[in-house]
Amino acid sequence: NRQSLRIVETLEERYPTFNGLNLSWETREGIIKHSSEYDQAATEDLVEYCPGERPSLEAQLIDLADEIAYNNHDIDDGLKAGLIKLSELSEVDLWQETFVLVGQKYPALDEERHVHQTISHLIGRLIHDVVDTTMANIEEHGINSGARVQLHGARLVAFSEEIDHKNRQLKSFLFKNLYRHYRVERMRVKAERFLSMIFDSYCTNPTLLPRSYQDKFELYGKERVICDFLAGMTDRYALEEYRRLYEPYGPA
Repeated sequence: NRQSLRIVETLEERYPTFNGLNLSWETREGIIKHSSEYDQAATEDLVEYCPGERPSLEAQLIDLADEIAYNNHDIDDGLKAGLIKLSELSEVDLWQETFVLVGQKYPALDEERHVHQTISHLIGRLIHDVVDTTMANIEEHGINSGARVQLHGARLVAFSEEIDHKNRQLKSFLFKNLYRHYRVERMRVKAERFLSMIFDSYCTNPTLLPRSYQDKFELYGKERVICDFLAGMTDRYALEEYRRLYEPYGPA
């Protein structure tokens, strides 16, 4: 989140008189507080963004919308990649309840369509729960302004207690069976090694960086600039850069 804020406030260079994207304070605050319970210790020095207050209602909504989208698309990706199985997902209440309901509504569906419809229905179910729970929270606590949203003791945009419990079960399943799958772990460790080696190579030979980044060393410091360059890489670009730096017959 700090790096995202750094990009929109400092690193983007599109305007003649200032750096950054000239975003509103509310948008930038939403970026720095973007997570279910953002790491306050890591951002408490950013006093201009009121770290002791809750995110705006819009930012809270984006957090849960992201969570709903990521979890469900990760299920889809995990099944397609063969990292998780339908038989394993049947242990997850939120999934299995929705899977059964879809089967009752469309008994003739093949497995692929059944899975797609289950994911679609699950997303809809979670969205409706968030909307209903949030409206109830706003009414119950008499929230009538943006300021009261941010001064409230807890997030107002939330799942109901029942769905929250089941959603946590789903997240736990994904963490254990997908994100910590040995094939995923192998790729994570490999990526860490690639990035560490690229970083070390730049630190030892900073002239390997584009000139536009070298020019920023004095202003921001060499290591900070290298991190900015690495953070802007796509997966494909990082892999190609590793090959350029370390493979004898890689591209120049």
